[in-house]
Amino acid sequence: MSLPMPTYSIQTLPHGSLVAIITPFDASGAINWSALERLIDWHVRSGTRGLVVAGTTGESSTLSMDEHAELLNRSVTHANGRIHVMAGVGANSTAEAVQLARMAHKAGAHSLLSVVPYYNKPVQEGLYRHFVEQADATPLPLVLYSVAGRTVVDFSVSTLQRLAQHPNIKGIKDASGDMVRALQLATALPADFVRYSGDDLTAAAMLGLGAHGIISVTANVAPAAVQAQCAAIAQGRLGQELPLVRELFELSQALFAESNPIPVKYLASLMGLCQNRLREPLVGAGPASSHALDQVFAKSALVADAAQAFAGEQSAAIV
Repeated sequence: MSLPMPTYSIQTLPHGSLVAIITPFDASGAINWSALERLIDWHVRSGTRGLVVAGTTGESSTLSMDEHAELLNRSVTHANGRIHVMAGVGANSTAEAVQLARMAHKAGAHSLLSVVPYYNKPVQEGLYRHFVEQADATPLPLVLYSVAGRTVVDFSVSTLQRLAQHPNIKGIKDASGDMVRALQLATALPADFVRYSGDDLTAAAMLGLGAHGIISVTANVAPAAVQAQCAAIAQGRLGQELPLVRELFELSQALFAESNPIPVKYLASLMGLCQNRLREPLVGAGPASSHALDQVFAKSALVADAAQAFAGEQSAAIV
């Protein structure tokens, strides 16, 4: 199910499937660079439109500043212009968020993704100033990340409208899964303001409401299928692709049985993509989740196809 590479400029925010890529670790807990490179190559060949590096799924909160910088540098270098690289640069300190943005720009990232500051619960004016200062720090397009389930505080629609007036603030990742909010954003924000679904479970519905793409966890284990869903909906073929939509929904349900990225790393390890290593305070999947994911691995045609494609590419690379 390999799709052709996009024809748009790599510098612009892509439409379609962007993977919130996992950060593979080795047995010692260090970043496994060779595994990361294999994953990047696989996503390029699978038709994924963008890599979101050092996001929540990439366990960014457990990375040191030096690791964060090296992860961005190595990802951009290995991608080598073949795929858009969006750098996770969120922080609950504005000064740190600005530092991360500048670091990503220096690394050669094409865009930035920044989450609402967590824990300290800023008011709307504080949110506005935080993102304007970060957007002023580099010329890169900045995508706002709305995920109230993790940050508690979220943007008001009026704050988003103010931020959308900034020339460098170009989009939003909305992980609310709320269709009313999706419609509010579609009507309140400029037509060229890029809207990404940040929730795999409701992605098809949000794409149907005009979202431009998805920043996906599920794409870690079924990249070609997630992009195929995006393309089908963009082309008005949702009715023809309902079996694919249902399969992706069932897979996504299994991947969010515990805190992300616990389940996706477990399934990725079964597929041979990486080791099942997380950094504390995250721990491995519990017995119930592990059993459910074992069943997914045994029965899901999407997962079987993806695992076979990845294994085939690795065998071809060795030869």
